[in-house]
Amino acid sequence: MSRLNADIALLFAASVWGVAFLFQKSAMDHVGPLAFIAARGGLAALTLAPLAWREHRRAQAAGTAGPGFWSIAVWGGAAFFVAAWLQQSGIRTATVTNTGFLTALYVVLTPFVAWTWSGKRPSPAVWPAVALSTLGTWLLGGGGTLSGLGYGDWLVALCALFWAIHVVITGRAAPFGRPIGFTAVQFAVVAVLAALGSALLETTTLTGLAGAAPDILYVGLLSSALTFTILTVALQRTPPSEAAVIVSMETVFAALAACLVLGERLPAIGWLGAGLILGATLLLQVGPAIGVRLGRARAAPRGRTRRT
Repeated sequence: MSRLNADIALLFAASVWGVAFLFQKSAMDHVGPLAFIAARGGLAALTLAPLAWREHRRAQAAGTAGPGFWSIAVWGGAAFFVAAWLQQSGIRTATVTNTGFLTALYVVLTPFVAWTWSGKRPSPAVWPAVALSTLGTWLLGGGGTLSGLGYGDWLVALCALFWAIHVVITGRAAPFGRPIGFTAVQFAVVAVLAALGSALLETTTLTGLAGAAPDILYVGLLSSALTFTILTVALQRTPPSEAAVIVSMETVFAALAACLVLGERLPAIGWLGAGLILGATLLLQVGPAIGVRLGRARAAPRGRTRRT
């Protein structure tokens, strides 16, 4: 895969993730959040199982199948489960547009979670990004007392924290070199936890599952199994900072899909807030890279001036 093809693949993944919000909201007309998450996770885990098993055999042959892998994968699944539960519960009442932009706050929160975890201070670009995202959230809520953000919106905003935790845990799993296995195990953990929660807290019927089947298939196969695999492959060719910028377009695709399919509209002040949140996301990704390049340019020796 060339770098151009990798970028195109990442843009495709972002579009799939953006449109997935439509299916996540549609599924809530038929099943509860936990039942949907269980079905999504189970389908994704089963789909990835053959590839994960082949990857596991290779790791065994190379002597890299350490026991720490399973622990980090379980913790990744637990963080994914909480984030997905909050997001799925919130999207019942939150608009698809708001869900997309509020979920994007995880990009701003990730450096702070990493700071708490490892003690590594975030880059200077984080602070203006936090200011932009805070202002953007305020404007997205109407620019008043945030009363424009409902209960579902706040659940989605909270889910961003757990998505950030999930990102940090996923980074900890990178040294094991088993991305497909990690993804499959975490989805299996998600499925088990969600199934237990659904059995205790929800009433699920076969009729409801049948009604949500198209949504489960899309999110389980395309938005989970396929796109996570695409991300894994594309990151071998595309630098992480560039990939993050492309993937952040997920929020734009979500807003566009909500506009075209559901007829959702944001007022001008809401679009301004959404733009600031997206801008904060982009700043956080490209800011450090620009700073490094400027630093190198300043440190580079100047050419000799020719005397006349």
